[in-house]
Amino acid sequence: MRSGDERANASRERRWVVVFLLGLGALLGLRVVALRLNGTDLFFDEAQYWSWSLTPDFGYYSKPPLIAWMIHGATEVCGHGEFCVRLPSPIVHTLTSLVIFLIARRLYGTLSGVIAGLAFATLPGVSLSAGIISTDVPLLFFWALALYAFILMRDGKSWWPALLLGLAFGGGLNAKYAMVWFVLCLAVYLVATPRERWLLKDVRLWVAGLIGVALIMPNVVWNGAHKFATLSHTADNANWQGSLLHPGKALEFFGAQFGVFGPILFAGLLLIVWRAWREGVPSEDRLLLSFALPVLVVITVQAFISRAHANWAAVSYVAATVLVVATMIRDVDWKWLRGAMALHVVALLALVVATIYAGRFALPGGIDPFARTLGWKELALATHQQIDEARAAGHPFTVVLTDDRAVTAELLYYMRDESTPVVAWREGPRPRDHYELTRPFEPGTKGPILLVSLGGQNTSLSAKFERSEMINERKLPAGAGKPRTVTFTALEGLKKK
Repeated sequence: MRSGDERANASRERRWVVVFLLGLGALLGLRVVALRLNGTDLFFDEAQYWSWSLTPDFGYYSKPPLIAWMIHGATEVCGHGEFCVRLPSPIVHTLTSLVIFLIARRLYGTLSGVIAGLAFATLPGVSLSAGIISTDVPLLFFWALALYAFILMRDGKSWWPALLLGLAFGGGLNAKYAMVWFVLCLAVYLVATPRERWLLKDVRLWVAGLIGVALIMPNVVWNGAHKFATLSHTADNANWQGSLLHPGKALEFFGAQFGVFGPILFAGLLLIVWRAWREGVPSEDRLLLSFALPVLVVITVQAFISRAHANWAAVSYVAATVLVVATMIRDVDWKWLRGAMALHVVALLALVVATIYAGRFALPGGIDPFARTLGWKELALATHQQIDEARAAGHPFTVVLTDDRAVTAELLYYMRDESTPVVAWREGPRPRDHYELTRPFEPGTKGPILLVSLGGQNTSLSAKFERSEMINERKLPAGAGKPRTVTFTALEGLKKK
């Protein structure tokens, strides 16, 4: 029979869990409403993922298949509007926050779980990501799920956590190859924690690994059938060519992490690392450091060698959120923790308002922060007009030809009801994107052909045809900033080499 104190503690923990679920539900509701009111067009990566979703497969040129499957499921139920394409994002981020709650509660108690889950849900990077659809969304979920499964497997002898670990590892690999960093983090943890090396002899760990490998094998087979296009793209992204010393890029990436994780939490993480170096850390903290620090270090080195996008180390913040929140609670740093949460909520609300009014305001200097996600509907409408005019004149275009992946993706999405096919120009034997792989311009295509180019006329491409005529050049609005110049050229008769 439990004592009065135990019953009071249990009651208090239940109240904390209710607060957590209500807070998470409110955040999800706010994000869904903001998504419905979002004023941006699909970014070209989002439009590209949507086009992939029309033909579910085990792989695509630049990514594994899960992002396309997610969008396919959402659009089958909801429709093909921007809202429906992006809808999985806030839902999956909410599930990730639930898993982070479970991780923190397991390691540090319910209070840490509640605050860590809400802290992750309001991270600036998550707030930005919840308004778009990207491969990081499922990756973070499966990374968190794999970490939780590993903790359960480490602490017990049951088989189900190992099966969960294998499924999460395989799911993460199918979301984004960055899931492979989980193996590096696990290795760092085992090197740093000799008493846990018994796990290397535990058959459950190896079975989990085999499950993960089995789940990614269809994608490996797809890559083999397509000359390992995705791996080639990944190597191109690393861009280890030319000068390999870019300290400015490393500083840029490192500085961006204050924005992704939040300035207070990232400063807290750096302080924890410094203290760990000088004084050591408790065993649970060491586990989380092992799953937070290695990827940050590796990607910072990558940025120094070449370049790195701010989100490339996003998986680090699953463990880092739990670690920093638990440390602040343990050190009674409530002022800093409240400050971080307040700052994140303000950033979240500002981002919601900004996306709703996207295109209707500019920053000092006339720069529209959403320019890259605006004006694509206008591009599609202008292209429609050129097609309709040619059709009315009795000389319909046989295809729309593009020389840029962004234009291809956006036209495919915003001209999805247009019967004239959109094809991509391919220079040389090796495709540079998924459209050059799957819908390249065929040399035998009869004209007239409508070439759509951003900027001025693509004279080098036009020169490859017997006849070319620039028929229009338009400046299309792309938000409140500078307009986007688009050139339309009629082509006929590809020259023989």
